[in-house]
Amino acid sequence: MAEISIRCFGVSVVLLRTFDTETEVLMLRRNHTLAGEWCQIAGGIEDGEKAWETALREVKEETGLTCARLYSADICEQFYEADRNAITMAPVFVGFVDARAQVVLNEEHSEFRWTSLATAMDMVPFAGQRHVLKHVEAEFVQREPVKHLLLYESKHRS
Repeated sequence: MAEISIRCFGVSVVLLRTFDTETEVLMLRRNHTLAGEWCQIAGGIEDGEKAWETALREVKEETGLTCARLYSADICEQFYEADRNAITMAPVFVGFVDARAQVVLNEEHSEFRWTSLATAMDMVPFAGQRHVLKHVEAEFVQREPVKHLLLYESKHRS
């Protein structure tokens, strides 16, 4: 009996800001893998890193932003990769950033957009991404995040 392997080598980060009392999510347009598609931040875990440390690093590398707070979203993004005949899982994190902070994209993305979660759900190509965004809206926007999910808080809060 053949098995399908389960791989977990990366993370996914939904970045939020509060702007004029509205919560917005950062969407990035990809240049390489899934070129032209809108997505959240994602990246591979490096040797010696914890997944949440990867999340903070990827936010900085891909957007130039620093998270004021980072939470475990308490959910994983998962999808089947036919070329590898494997299920890939990625823990999802939710980062909150200062509304005034400027986004500086790296070469992985061609453009960015701060948008409502409802608009973001229309922008992303995959049902799994919409599921993650709905979860984040329910657990991190419509209610206070569970304090036990807090992984990192900047000591320099404004």
